[in-house]
Amino acid sequence: MRIGVPKETKVHEYRVGLSPASVGELTAQGHEVWVEAQAGTSIGFDNDDYRSAGAQIVDQAAAFAAEMVVKVKEPSLEECAQLQQDQILFTYLHLAAAQPQARLLMERGVTAIAYETVEDAAGRLPLLSPMSEVAGRMSIQVGAYALQKAAGGRGTLLGGVPGVAPGKVVILGGGMAGTNAAYMAVGMHADVTILDKSVDRLRALSTEFGGRAKVLMASRANIAQAVRTADLVVGAVLVPGASAPKLVDRQLLSEMLPGSVLVDISIDQGGTFESSRPTSHDQPTYIEQGVVHYCVTNMPGAVARTATEALNNVTLPYVLAIADKGWRSALDDDPGFAKGLNVSAGCICHPEVAKALGITGPLAA
Repeated sequence: MRIGVPKETKVHEYRVGLSPASVGELTAQGHEVWVEAQAGTSIGFDNDDYRSAGAQIVDQAAAFAAEMVVKVKEPSLEECAQLQQDQILFTYLHLAAAQPQARLLMERGVTAIAYETVEDAAGRLPLLSPMSEVAGRMSIQVGAYALQKAAGGRGTLLGGVPGVAPGKVVILGGGMAGTNAAYMAVGMHADVTILDKSVDRLRALSTEFGGRAKVLMASRANIAQAVRTADLVVGAVLVPGASAPKLVDRQLLSEMLPGSVLVDISIDQGGTFESSRPTSHDQPTYIEQGVVHYCVTNMPGAVARTATEALNNVTLPYVLAIADKGWRSALDDDPGFAKGLNVSAGCICHPEVAKALGITGPLAA
């Protein structure tokens, strides 16, 4: 199979769909890999590295003309328009928050498989997990910076100092992103509270952190009480394929501490906070009702080398399966992989995505 790897076009997105090491694995199996020129140069993967791995260096049009296109971020409308009927697109899609892209992929007849809805045998999200780990850890890093007075925050040091209480960190969601956020916040000696709606997950978190973090049921009352006194709130809630639930409305926002910070990891799926709107690494924050909002839609792009290698560790076996067997057989052989299918034959195939978009059946129906 011929596999195309275009250069990412999102603002300050330096990750790349396939590393040279991954390309080497694919070419060793007899597949062709066409990599857009300079696709990985900014993170130390130059054109010669890809050539040495067996890739051909091409322009953007050629990369998008391959049988399968492997990316990192959801395609822009301009990128969607380059795709043709029966091409395979394998990337993060987040279509629940991107109706124009969803409709264009349907119109173009593309087979689009989303990293974020692929499941493993245990129902986990193996292709989302590494980026959730990165984003969760980054959320405390960027949140701590945003709390500095010069950045618009209330001037609180998360770890405190002897004689001064540490900052309060509230994490909404105890999944992969939330747990990694908690690791970082606990490591900084902040006062950490994690809220989740699963009693089993709360028990596991209580054991995992051994009293270093408080765990609470994510009821409306508990969320409101925790958020009102927080210095930093991290939104880390995920419903696979669906829009993120809005857990903090504007009324609650108005009751938060002036200069407190919201970091919305869930912004790709619409955001956990009613006041969230997408931002970029160019302008990562804005202030609404006195609260600093960080809502960058490609947080791991800031640590692109680490993020690319972590992502390739988990995506490569799936890329190989599609290339070796074709997408139909690869999905038939793995029911969890089949849950990654979001668009095919002009239809939205994932029920949660279809529900979020309000689309049933093909566009012509």
